[in-house]
Amino acid sequence: MAQAIIGRKIGMTRFFLEGGKNIPVTVIQAGPCIVTQIKTIATDGYAAVQLGFEDVKPRNSTMAVIGHDIKAGTAPKRIHKELRCKDDAEAGVFTVGATVDASILAGVGYVDVVGISKGKGFQGVMKKFGFKGLTATHGTERKHRSPGSIGSHGTDRGHGAKIKKGKRMAGQMGDDQVTARSLDVVKIDAENNVILVKGAVPGATNGILVIRAATRLYKRKAKKLVKA
Repeated sequence: MAQAIIGRKIGMTRFFLEGGKNIPVTVIQAGPCIVTQIKTIATDGYAAVQLGFEDVKPRNSTMAVIGHDIKAGTAPKRIHKELRCKDDAEAGVFTVGATVDASILAGVGYVDVVGISKGKGFQGVMKKFGFKGLTATHGTERKHRSPGSIGSHGTDRGHGAKIKKGKRMAGQMGDDQVTARSLDVVKIDAENNVILVKGAVPGATNGILVIRAATRLYKRKAKKLVKA
């Protein structure tokens, strides 16, 4: 949790570079967050830092959350996220009640953004998995977008006729936790707690995100850092 923060996806705009070129960016309201709890290996079995984001009216919260946040000396928060740490020393950098803002990502060139993807509802295999569908030639029944036979996955050497786990079939699409890796940080406005990111940020507008320093860069972007 050395460099991470909770934020909200605001929307998209365009950012003009010094040479006049403009690029599409996603605007993220990153913080400010309050450290509401610190967990240690001795007391909890693992090290972590819990952040609270966005104030909420007490009548829209619960007594448990209100009491929990009062211990940190802050008003009840709408969102609480726990970010794991390697050890107690890493978690010990923070103190309960401290404020974490966008400046925690200062100097970071690439970030991983974690969010909930847009829900697409019940979808077929062509939209969900990219199946090509059946041929549209003479003799094909009116089911061109069907997945085809599933009989080969319906038997498991006499152990029952259940479909094997992992079989790609129609069903709910989206509304899952998604991590977009190694997105470019275009600009960090620490004064207004705004981060401009280039890339596909998961989720819809106003969705809650966790922004952290990239943990594993793509080779192309890793080479850029080496040259820099």
